[in-house]
Amino acid sequence: MPDFEVVAEGLLFPEGPVVQEDGSILLVEIQRETITRVKPDGTVEVVAKLGGGPNGLAMGPDGALYVANNGGFLFQTIAGFNRTRSGVHPDYTSGRIERFDLKTGELRTLYDHCGEHMLCGPNDIVFDHKGGFYFTDMGKNRQRDRDHAGLYYGLADGSHIVEVAYPLTTANGVGLSPDDSVVYVSETETGRLWAFDLEEPGRVRKHPHPSPNGGRLICGLPGYQRFDSMAVDAYGNICVATLASGCVTVVSPEGQVLRQVMFPDPMVTNICFGGPDMKTAYITLSGTGQLVSMDWPEPGLPLAYS
Repeated sequence: MPDFEVVAEGLLFPEGPVVQEDGSILLVEIQRETITRVKPDGTVEVVAKLGGGPNGLAMGPDGALYVANNGGFLFQTIAGFNRTRSGVHPDYTSGRIERFDLKTGELRTLYDHCGEHMLCGPNDIVFDHKGGFYFTDMGKNRQRDRDHAGLYYGLADGSHIVEVAYPLTTANGVGLSPDDSVVYVSETETGRLWAFDLEEPGRVRKHPHPSPNGGRLICGLPGYQRFDSMAVDAYGNICVATLASGCVTVVSPEGQVLRQVMFPDPMVTNICFGGPDMKTAYITLSGTGQLVSMDWPEPGLPLAYS
């Protein structure tokens, strides 16, 4: 196990950490249905109660927070760890992308559908340097069936949304290469990492059959390892939180697994980078409700509007 520090605990399925200039971390708590701030001294405060299932978080070009809200999860405890379970939350209406203004407290829905299709379960979100954002929609898992998943692109002003890739299987994490030319998507149940080569923002150069979605399959893990959310480092390596095995898997852009950093929690769900040299990694351990930090050998890639 690596040397790490527990920054905060008692969180209810934390996800989507975003580092702030003052050293605090904004994140979402899916089960508590909130945006939450973790201060440098470990103090935890609720910033906003959103409802549904806030799952992914990103800072936009206007200084507002953009939330991938899955509409609500169900939870269970297995072997002492908090986990999601199949089924639809009783208050579920739809998935959505929300904008939260940190200054005024205004919360509004930007998108709850793309064309004629409703969003089912948005999961993760990342901004490019053009002011738009990519997000995954994992769909919903029910007792006897599940939705197809997809990758989408939207503008921050709520004026335009487009389907980028479809279908995917339980699409979860999303990240961008350092030059914004490739968008990466991780699939949970397949343990696969896909690369989509971009011709322009929101439009990919699709690869032919046997690709089911136009992407390049760059990595698939053996055994029962399930990918969650991700961050990209300054060298373009994709750092993917990995469920069941409880680690962060570092994958090169060519698809080589460089290493796995293990943690004492099977529900390692997300990672982000901060610190003056971008070499501090913040990782959400959702099974135990912890945010932890550790030194990382490579600097993280600064996000577009962090």
